[in-house]
Amino acid sequence: MAEEKNESKFSKFRPIQKGDKKTIRAWVMYDWANSVYQLTILSAIFPIYFISVTSSDHGNFISFFGYEVINTVAYSWSIASAYLIVALFSPLFSSLADYTGRRKTFMKVFTFIGAISCGVLFFFDRQHIELGIIAFTLATFGYGGSLVFYNSFLPIIANPEDQDMISARGYSMGYLGAVILLLTNLIVVLKPDLFGIVDSTIPAKLAFASVCVWWLFFSRMTFIKLPKYTFGHRQKGANLFIKGYQELQVVAKQVFQSRKMTLYLIGFFFVISGILTVMFMAATFGAKELGLSDAVLIPVILIIQIVGMAGAYLFANLSARWGNFQVLTGLIISWILIVIGAYFIHGALGFIVVAVFVGLVMGGSQALTRSTFSKMIPPETKNHTSFFSFYDVMEKLATVAGTFSFGLMETLTGSMRASVLSIIIFFITGLVFFLIIIGIERREPISSKV
Repeated sequence: MAEEKNESKFSKFRPIQKGDKKTIRAWVMYDWANSVYQLTILSAIFPIYFISVTSSDHGNFISFFGYEVINTVAYSWSIASAYLIVALFSPLFSSLADYTGRRKTFMKVFTFIGAISCGVLFFFDRQHIELGIIAFTLATFGYGGSLVFYNSFLPIIANPEDQDMISARGYSMGYLGAVILLLTNLIVVLKPDLFGIVDSTIPAKLAFASVCVWWLFFSRMTFIKLPKYTFGHRQKGANLFIKGYQELQVVAKQVFQSRKMTLYLIGFFFVISGILTVMFMAATFGAKELGLSDAVLIPVILIIQIVGMAGAYLFANLSARWGNFQVLTGLIISWILIVIGAYFIHGALGFIVVAVFVGLVMGGSQALTRSTFSKMIPPETKNHTSFFSFYDVMEKLATVAGTFSFGLMETLTGSMRASVLSIIIFFITGLVFFLIIIGIERREPISSKV
């Protein structure tokens, strides 16, 4: 009787109409909200500010709680640490979200952690190195953790045939929103005298604070419209952690029984390792290895975002015609050529040319990898978050592997160029797995084109 009462409690929240325009707009708005972190913090202003704060005439070493570390290694390893923590705990959090139906609540918590940590970066300077690195790590943790729950809404609110384009729309809106805020911040960064700012560190710090405000403000629009409960089936008196692990075991069994899904996740791990490492380390490579100034790096990063918008829509349309895996393999080959080109560049012009191609394939790669996995999830399941936790765990572990290996290679060789070239290994390995999946699809035709 208690179970029936509990079931009726959640049933009033269950009806979710796929394809509802208001819900989809609200979901897309979170890309608009959180992508300012991706651009301003991870890609543009923070990496350049980090290098300037942590470099000195005595070298590029910093003291982190008494340990001497190369500044760019500390940067890459802080990203790796954040994503490793997310990878370790997100499966449990995801299964709890599915069991209780409160995936939006979990998404809110991670959003709050990420946004507030961006605000704390306002206090990051030469005298507070440890504070800055910890805040940056927590911001990355919040950003990565929120995406686990955000992505899992896609198969709930959108029909399979629409998911490629809606995913592309999300990334495109994210790129656009990020560009708008960055351009606003650049006015302050490049022309501080117009605002009476004398301290050269203040413009960057204000940019970090603006990310906090933007992220919190626009994510509210998402949280207002997304459903509060989604398929929760919590039983009164049940141990949440035990039930959470049981939910995870059920989904894990389904994932590993599917040869295609297992191969996809492994291939995705290697491909996204390469992609995210390129994205995270591009600015530091340009600043440290090529000696490019802010006046070159920041406009180039803006170009990447703008071209990324076009790339997301371009490859979503191509996937409708040729199939997701065929288009993804073409994208991977493009990434390999881009990395080879990046190894040989020595000036601003080469960096700009490579950046344009990075933007084009970046938009398509991110949007398609998300929607491809979304369409592979069994349509009858109610554990969308748990399924997506496997996708996101692979993404977070990939970030750990990519950024850690990048920093390790630089530590061993003393050259960031060697680190860049090593990224090819990830792309080639991922390509092999995707080619295997294409072979399986040809031998075993499926009803829906993925």
